[in-house]
Amino acid sequence: MSKKSDAIFGRIARRYDLLNTLLSAGRDQSWRRQAVAHLPMGRMLDLGSGTGAAAPIFGSREVVALDPVRQMLGLSSHTLRVAAVGEALPFPDQSFDGVFSAYVFRNLTSVDQTLAEVRRVLRPGGVAAIVDLGRPRHRLARLLHRVGTAITLPLTGLIAFAPTEYWYLHRSLDKLPPPELLLAGSGMRLGPIWRMGIFGFVYGAVLCKD
Repeated sequence: MSKKSDAIFGRIARRYDLLNTLLSAGRDQSWRRQAVAHLPMGRMLDLGSGTGAAAPIFGSREVVALDPVRQMLGLSSHTLRVAAVGEALPFPDQSFDGVFSAYVFRNLTSVDQTLAEVRRVLRPGGVAAIVDLGRPRHRLARLLHRVGTAITLPLTGLIAFAPTEYWYLHRSLDKLPPPELLLAGSGMRLGPIWRMGIFGFVYGAVLCKD
């Protein structure tokens, strides 16, 4: 992740989950759950785990929570917590049966490097499930969504006493191409991609290591 986004999330760590729930109308955990349903049992890496919001969804899997923001990890209920970045995972090859990542990819310094690391630490047959935000696919919906987030996210920032931080989040929605293009060169087989939320601004995607 970038140093800029690390600093942002460090400042809003204690309010982050509540604000996500409000902004998603309470659906953020449902979106995570849809992605986790594609993951195998076994040892799991929660990449960009933050405060560990996904912890209740993983069931009996052994989960290693990784995040570069120590303020976030300090609020997590996960037992196994590692402060590190996705671009340089501190694990041996073939360490995990699955990798989960929610609302992280827009904040990475290098998506390609992170995907290469995910592929490296996955065992053969392993699965990565990704949830993130972007713009809707259709032109009119994309325009309406851009106008909407330009209003709602700064307002949320004022409520959170972090207007600059939430303006950054608004801009980050335009940072990356759609998942069909973003994930195509991962070196892993691209599984299902689906859309969620208003206008389909949330996506889920699955990658499989053969």
